[in-house]
Amino acid sequence: MKLTDLKVKNTKPTDKYQKLSDGGGLQLLIYPVRKNPKSSEDKPLPDLGGGKEWKFGYRFGGKQKTIALGTYPSLTLAEARIKRNEAKTLLSGGEDPSLYVTKKAKKAAVVQAHAVLQIAEDRLFHHVAVEYLDSQKAVHTDKHHKKLEGWLKNDVIPWIGKRAIDEISTPDMHGVMKRIEERGVISTAHCVLALCNRIFRFAVVTGKIDRNPCVDLQGALKPVQGKNFAHITEPKDIGELLRRIDTHRGTHVVRSALILLPLLFSRPGELRQMEWSELDLDAARWTIPKEKMRKGKREHVVLLSTQAVEIIKGMQPLTGELRYVFCGANDETKPMSDGAINNALRTLGYNTQEEITGHGFRHMASTLLNEMGFKGDLVEAQLSHKDKDKIRATYNHAKYLLERKVMMQVWSDYLYALKQGTDILEFKKVS
Repeated sequence: MKLTDLKVKNTKPTDKYQKLSDGGGLQLLIYPVRKNPKSSEDKPLPDLGGGKEWKFGYRFGGKQKTIALGTYPSLTLAEARIKRNEAKTLLSGGEDPSLYVTKKAKKAAVVQAHAVLQIAEDRLFHHVAVEYLDSQKAVHTDKHHKKLEGWLKNDVIPWIGKRAIDEISTPDMHGVMKRIEERGVISTAHCVLALCNRIFRFAVVTGKIDRNPCVDLQGALKPVQGKNFAHITEPKDIGELLRRIDTHRGTHVVRSALILLPLLFSRPGELRQMEWSELDLDAARWTIPKEKMRKGKREHVVLLSTQAVEIIKGMQPLTGELRYVFCGANDETKPMSDGAINNALRTLGYNTQEEITGHGFRHMASTLLNEMGFKGDLVEAQLSHKDKDKIRATYNHAKYLLERKVMMQVWSDYLYALKQGTDILEFKKVS
C-alpha cells in the first residue's frame, strides 16, 4: 500500500527500526531511539542520524543494492518518488543508480567547495584592491593607473595581499606604512596610505567590511618635508637653456609647450590641459576653471605677454579646431602626455633630477622675480599659491591683475633678452 504524507508525518520513532514501503523499491527507514542510561532523556542512536531516511532498493548485476535518497522532512514523499523514478530510469538504461548518485554528490561537493573558495578569494585584500582600481579606470589616466598598481604591488600586496580584508587591523596597516617610511620615501608613504584608505572605504561601501582601519592612522606618519624641484637661476644658464629649447626636434606641440612654459611658469599639468575655450587672446588672458586648479577653490587668471600670445596663436592652424591647445600625439581628443615636458628636457641633455624639471620653471621665476623687486604677493598670485587670508586673497585677486600683466611682460622680455645672449649682471629694481 502506497504511503501518504500524513502516514509519513505521524509515524514516530520507537525503540525498534521501522520500514514503511511506498512500492517500486522506495522505503522510509525510521531509526529507533534508546534510553540514555545516565538520564531519562531520549536520544537517537549514534551514527545513524536519527529521524527518518528515504531508501531505494534494487537489483543490479545480480546483486541486491540500496542507495540513500535523503532524509525526511528535507526530502518530501513526492520528491522521494521523483528520485526513485530517476533511479529506475537509469536501471532501465543499464546504469547503476548508486554510481550516478556518487558522481552527483561529488559534483555538488566540488561546486560547493568552489563557491566557498570564491567567497574566500573575494574577501582577500588583493582582490578588493583590484576591484577598486577597476572601478576607477574611467577617471584615471593609464599612467596614473599603473602608478597605483605599482604602489600596491611593491609596498602593500606582499604584506597583506593574501589576508582577508575584514581581518586587517589598524596596527597591520601602520606596519605597512612604517616599512615604506624606513626606505626614506615619506611622500610615497602618504600617497600609499591615501590609496589604501580609498580601498578600505570602497570595501565599507560594498559591504565587505564594517570599519576602515586606515581612519586612525591620520597623523601617524612622518610629515612630508618641502621639496624644491630642480631649477636654474643663473642668467647665463637660463639663456643657454632657452636656446636649447628652440632647437628641440620633437613635435611642434611639445616644442611650443616647452617654449611657453618658462614664460607662464604655470604648473606643467595645467599647461598641458590648456583648452582653447579658456583663452581670450584679445585680452591676453588664460582663465583656468577652478575644477582644474589644485583643491578647486577658485579659478585662476594667467596674464599673457605678447610673446606668449604669439606662441599660442602659432598653435591655431594645428589644434585650433580641437579641444586642447597641446593635444596628445596618439589621441587628439586628449591632452599632451604629462611626461612630455620632462622627456623633452632630457633629450636636450638636462638631468631632470638635478638640473631642471618642468615644475622647476616656477621656482626659477619666483626666485628671479623677487630679486628683480616685484612684490612677493604679485609673484605668489601669479603662481596661484593659496593666500591664507581669504579677504586679502579676494582683494588681491582683483587688485593685482594690472600689475601682474606688467610683471609678466617684463619677465618675458627678460627671458628673450637672455636667450639672445644679453649679459645681465644686475637687475633693475622695480618700484
